Amino acid sequence: MVTKPDPDRYGSIDHGPEIETKVQGSRFLGQAFRVATMAEAEALVHDVSRKYHDATHHCRAVRLGPPEGPFERGDDDGEPSGTAGTPILGALRRADIFDALIVVTRYFGGTKLGTGGLVRAYGDAARSALEVAPPRTIWREAVLTLVFAYEDVGVVETFLAREAGVIRHVERVFEARPRFVVTVLQSAGERLRGVIVEASAGRVSVAGPEPI
Repeated sequence: MVTKPDPDRYGSIDHGPEIETKVQGSRFLGQAFRVATMAEAEALVHDVSRKYHDATHHCRAVRLGPPEGPFERGDDDGEPSGTAGTPILGALRRADIFDALIVVTRYFGGTKLGTGGLVRAYGDAARSALEVAPPRTIWREAVLTLVFAYEDVGVVETFLAREAGVIRHVERVFEARPRFVVTVLQSAGERLRGVIVEASAGRVSVAGPEPI
């Protein structure tokens, strides 16, 4: 049975420490990173490659959200096709992690591992890197902008208090007319728009929800 993605959040990580594993003389240095774009991922790969410029390979995989249609890419960096990038990406998939990059650097130890050995070595290094990376939740949010008259401040504040469970942040701006910028969980946006319009009998002007 396929689990439906949570509409309001998905799992990610923060940058983790480097971790080393050894297989028949070869050293594998794995590290997991938090990334939001391919440009960030490429810059981090460049940094690792420069740091370990004498290494044999810098294999990696990246997985970017959203979960409904993730962008995924693995790179064997000269290892036999499918023996490095694929198992590294597999570790991200099994952990259900998005917006993440794993780089596994290999120093060849003189003994060939074979395709099966490489798949296991890179997969184990990737899993080890993920295990020590701090977990992070990515919240999926939307913004509602409310504009209304001062006599409706009470109506709006009551609405905000009642819906506090799905409201992430409120920015209150008091000008000629109050303007509240309300960050909410993405799945609640349309419902909240209808609730405040109904509660104020249409006196509150609502823009959004706009995903962020």
